[in-house]
Amino acid sequence: MKKISPGYILPSAAYTITKRHVRFYDLVEKEPEVGDVIYGRVTRLGQHAQLENKSGRIHRLNDGSKAVFVFGNRYAPDCYEGFIPSDLRTEIDLLARSGVVGKITTKNSSVKDPTLVKILGYVCDENGRVVNTRKYSLIKPTQTTKKNNRSKLILVVGTSMNSGKSTSAAACCWALSTMGYDVRASKITGTASLKDILHMQDTGAKIVNDFTHFGFPSTYMLSEADLVRIFNELDLRFANNPKNYWVVEIADGMLQRETAILLGSDDVRSRIHKLVFAAHDAFGAVGGIEVLKNRFNLVPDALSGVCSSSPLALRELSDFTSIPVFNNLEWDLKKLSEVLI
Repeated sequence: MKKISPGYILPSAAYTITKRHVRFYDLVEKEPEVGDVIYGRVTRLGQHAQLENKSGRIHRLNDGSKAVFVFGNRYAPDCYEGFIPSDLRTEIDLLARSGVVGKITTKNSSVKDPTLVKILGYVCDENGRVVNTRKYSLIKPTQTTKKNNRSKLILVVGTSMNSGKSTSAAACCWALSTMGYDVRASKITGTASLKDILHMQDTGAKIVNDFTHFGFPSTYMLSEADLVRIFNELDLRFANNPKNYWVVEIADGMLQRETAILLGSDDVRSRIHKLVFAAHDAFGAVGGIEVLKNRFNLVPDALSGVCSSSPLALRELSDFTSIPVFNNLEWDLKKLSEVLI
């Protein structure tokens, strides 16, 4: 094994480990797994020319930048779909700014080719064992059984990525905290990125977390058992007080595998106090309402998202539904209180 010298970046995808875990690297013959940590050097800059570290700072990448990266899958219709390779190859694609790496299988035509990383080796402990982020979960539930009377769950879902879910969730955090409630907030699916949960923290959530706190760099292709476990363990740990609110965002859209699994889960559905649905445009909102009703037997309590900031989109929407809408950019406390409490 070789020692890892100072000067590398420890990214947010490796949220559960610290620099004390990053001491050695070695080209171990091992099939990559979700959460396996590697040490690498940037050899070509592409779509992602920055790297987000564990504190949320954004580092600028250069040719030759060294960093720790984490194997994971990614599902992003606006960017890439990528998977963990079956072997440890010489170079790997940077799938996300948070340091998730894999092999790209599909690419949105509007984005650049990926940044390439030369794999120098797996990050290993002093005994030569490969470091895996899943071995260092930061979430340890203090209870094993849910009380019947729990924090009220505000669940935020949407039509797709970039439909305005995170800004809608942040609006909910702001309104509830402004009204004096204790708010906890979670993002339970997606690809590692601190931006969304830090936004919820900035808008009043006292405690924020996501799947990376369990050691998962992303949730794409996780089993149903793992997805539901993430939800339930966060619920057990942070949503026990019935006086509090728990704002939860599910990434991507309802047609995406993990979103559909969670919306179909009784563990999730039975906990919903209010369902907020975010859409990019009026037509997406109309179609989404129908999918929620016909596939999941759910009706949103409020609509929001990108379309909510457009008076013309709201005019179009008013011909099809009377579900209340709140603007996720210009926050109205009275309006938000009416739909959330």
